[in-house]
Amino acid sequence: MIERKGESTMGISHSCFSSFTLLLILLFVCVSATAQKTELNSRLAEGNKLQDLNKSSMAHQFDDEKWRNEHAVENPEEIASMVDMSIKNSTVRRNLGYFSCGSGNPIDDCWRCDRLWYRRRRRLANCAIGFGRNAVGGRDGRYYVVTDSGDDDPVNPKPGTLRHAVIQDRPLWIVFKRDMVITLKQELIMNSFKTIDARGVNVHIAYGACITIQFVTNIIIHGLHIHDCKPTGNAMVRSSPSHYGWRTMADGDGISIFGASHIWIDHNSLSNCADGLIDAVMGSTAITISNNYFTHHNEVMLLGHSDSYVRDKQMQVTIAYNHFGEGLIQRMPRCRHGYFHVVNNDYTHWEMYAIGGSADPTINSQGNRFLAPNNPFAKEVTKREGGWNGEWKQWNWRSEGDLLLNGAYFTPSGVGAAASYARASSLGAKLSSLVSIITSNAGALACINGRMC
Repeated sequence: MIERKGESTMGISHSCFSSFTLLLILLFVCVSATAQKTELNSRLAEGNKLQDLNKSSMAHQFDDEKWRNEHAVENPEEIASMVDMSIKNSTVRRNLGYFSCGSGNPIDDCWRCDRLWYRRRRRLANCAIGFGRNAVGGRDGRYYVVTDSGDDDPVNPKPGTLRHAVIQDRPLWIVFKRDMVITLKQELIMNSFKTIDARGVNVHIAYGACITIQFVTNIIIHGLHIHDCKPTGNAMVRSSPSHYGWRTMADGDGISIFGASHIWIDHNSLSNCADGLIDAVMGSTAITISNNYFTHHNEVMLLGHSDSYVRDKQMQVTIAYNHFGEGLIQRMPRCRHGYFHVVNNDYTHWEMYAIGGSADPTINSQGNRFLAPNNPFAKEVTKREGGWNGEWKQWNWRSEGDLLLNGAYFTPSGVGAAASYARASSLGAKLSSLVSIITSNAGALACINGRMC
C-alpha cells in the first residue's frame, strides 16, 4: 500500500508538472506567435514600401531613359513647349540616391547634393532645363584638362590650352588643373559638343577677347568668371583642327551666340564687357541661360539680330534663376521676334528698364522679383521700341505671378493667345516669394572636391 501510495503521489506530481509545463509552452507559443505576427506585419509594411519605391524608381528610370534617348531637335519649331523639368530633375536625384536637397532650385538640386560631383562631372549634362535642355555638351566624350592659361597663337594653339581644347572635332568635357586667368588674343571660337566646366577652380576669362559660339550645336558653359571683354579681330583664328580663317572685328561680347542651337549657359559671373554680356542672334535657338550673376554693365543681353531679320522668329530662349545685380542699366533681356520665357529671376538693379523688345516677340514673365530703382521715372519693368502706331498693343507680353516692389510695374499687351504663350513656356514657375532663395547662389560657385558644392 505504501508503494501504491507513493506511486499515486508521484503520478499527481508528474501530472501537475506536465500541466505547468504545457501552460508555459502554450504561453511561449502565444507570445512567439504575437511577436512573429508583429514582425511579419512590419516586414509586410516595409516590403510594400520598398515595392512602391521600386515601382516609383523603375518608372522614374524609364522616364529618365526616355529623356536621355530623345534625339536633338533639328527643327526648332518642333521643340516641345510646356515642359516641367523639375520632374526630370527629381528623377535624376532619385537615380543618384537623393530624395531631398532642399534648395528649391531644380538645376542645383540635380547635382550639388553629390559629394562626389567632381568624379561624376558629366552628370551635370542631365540637369539642364528649359529650351536648352537637350544641350549635352561634351557628355559623351573624354575629359580634357587645361593646364596652360596662355593663348600665344590663335592659329596654332598649344596643346593644354583652352583654345586647343574647344576647337577639337570630337566631344570633350573640358576642366582645369588649377586656378587661372586666361586673356585671349582673339575670339575663342568653339566647336560643337563641348563643355567648359570650371567647377572646383577659379577661372577668369578677362581683359581680352571672349567666347564665340558660331554655327555649332550642343555647348555647355559652366562656372566661369567672364569680364572686361574687349573688341578684337582683323586676324586669323582657328575654329577646328582643319580650318582657320580671317576674322573681322568682334564686338567684345562676353558670350556671343551666332546661328547656334542647343546651348546651356549656367552658373557664370559676367560683368563689364565692351558690348553685351550674352548676345544670341542670327537664328540661334534652343537656349537656356540660368543661374548666372550679372553686374556692372549697360546692355546686358540681346536676343535677336535686328527687326528685319525674320529668321529669329524661330528663337526660343529660357532665362531662369539668374540674379540681375548691381550696376546694370538695361536689356535683361532685349528681345526680337521669338519666344522668351523669363522665369524666377531676381531683378534687384536697373537704371532704365529690365525687359524690352521690338518686332513682335512673345515674352512670358513668370514668378520673377522686380525691385524698381528709387528713380520715379524708371519704375516700369518693360520697354517697347518700334510699333509707334500702336502695333505694340498686339505683342504678347504677360506678367504672371511676378513680385513687383518699390513701385515697379509691368505693362502687359496682346490678346494672350494660348498657343503663343505655350511656345514661350519651358518649365514650371515657382512662387516669386522663393526667388531670393532659388537665386542665392547665382554666379560661379566656389566648389571644393569631396564636399557638396
